[in-house]
Amino acid sequence: MLEQRSFRDILGRFTTGVVLVTAQTKEGPAGMAVNSFTSVSLEPPLVALCAAHTSTTWPAIRETGGFAVTILGDQHADLCRLFATHGAERFAGRQWGLTSAGHPLPADGLGWLDCRITDIHPAGDHELVVAETVAGALTDSAGPLVFHAGRFRELIG
Repeated sequence: MLEQRSFRDILGRFTTGVVLVTAQTKEGPAGMAVNSFTSVSLEPPLVALCAAHTSTTWPAIRETGGFAVTILGDQHADLCRLFATHGAERFAGRQWGLTSAGHPLPADGLGWLDCRITDIHPAGDHELVVAETVAGALTDSAGPLVFHAGRFRELIG
């Protein structure tokens, strides 16, 4: 079997976008940065993400049965780092909107989706989460936040 560090380094060469996954939980707003996010189906509109078993945020989000996804722009590197930091005060000091389901959204994302969890599958040290999108909108046309080889990168076009 491929050694874990090698596997991680190889996959790090695959360029990904970055999203925030947020939910209004019993304890208040919760959220995490995710780069393992993808579309699954247009009919019905499904997306998927992976959440680590070690995540302290995911269990609270999972319990709500739904979440919002915000597509981050190239101006969001600091916000993404904040949401990737364990124990950080993630929702302080910025403007937040709410989806119709009540999940928090940063006011300046590129777009958002309101999602309802439909399936969760065990997948190694993660859970593979499939969710149906029930609402969404485009909200900005800035460049995307891109992650490659362990760093945020800028697309030059």
